[in-house]
Amino acid sequence: MPLDHQRIKNWKFEDIRHPYGQKDVILYALGIGLGQDPTDPLQLQYVYEDGLRVFPSMAAVMGYPGFWMKDPRTGVTWTQVVHGEQRMFFHAPFPTHGEVIGRSRITHVIDKGADKGALVVTERKIHDAATEALLATVQQVTFCRADGGFGKSDPGLEPLPKVPATEPDLRCALPTLPQAALLYRLNGDDNPLHADPAVAAKAGFPRPILHGLCTYGVVTRAIVRTLCEGQGDRLSHLHGRFSAPVFPGETLQVEMWKSSPETAQFQARVLERNIIVLSNGIAGIRS
Repeated sequence: MPLDHQRIKNWKFEDIRHPYGQKDVILYALGIGLGQDPTDPLQLQYVYEDGLRVFPSMAAVMGYPGFWMKDPRTGVTWTQVVHGEQRMFFHAPFPTHGEVIGRSRITHVIDKGADKGALVVTERKIHDAATEALLATVQQVTFCRADGGFGKSDPGLEPLPKVPATEPDLRCALPTLPQAALLYRLNGDDNPLHADPAVAAKAGFPRPILHGLCTYGVVTRAIVRTLCEGQGDRLSHLHGRFSAPVFPGETLQVEMWKSSPETAQFQARVLERNIIVLSNGIAGIRS
């Protein structure tokens, strides 16, 4: 059934106040696999209170408004919704504890056609509650597979570029933990698809799959490790398109092409199955 363009475009979000502490910061970092080598100082800075720093992709779980498309008033066929792209801009480092405010709005509702579905872009700006400083901007592109054909459409976002056809300049392979999804869900996404084998089987998977944003976090780790010398504050933005699910315990290889000292393109593949799981990636690096 087609969406009501105006209803979705004008959807009202309440501000989300999100208090957090050092344990939350460490739990997020552990969930994306930081600390696998507990003697590595570049990992330890994200999982140990002494000198603790917030890993930048934690913005993905800060001030999140929840699965609002499940509200029947949206008219969205929520069972047919998939996460299409994640685009994130990192404006300033997060304090290691405090409170942030997430302010969300719909910026684009794009009709791809009656048989092709629709894209909805939700933008979330995350501010420090104490200072109002803008810390991060998150753009989530949601593919509503059963809801196209409503006619009125916003222009699309600027497309993410395909990676070059040449061999990558750099590669970084990181294993995911077998229990990664069980850890990551403690950040707030408790969808049983990521924990319950019976639910995963009903969805057509042989076992629970990893959260897409956990995959995104592991990929961010590889970019920070390889291009930012382990310093997350040097990452200015990171965008990518989800193309296939990952199973906990699989190895992600991130393949990178340096476009300039400040920009790199990338994709991520699961080595065990040799499939691309995150494509059309682009990252910005601060000097």
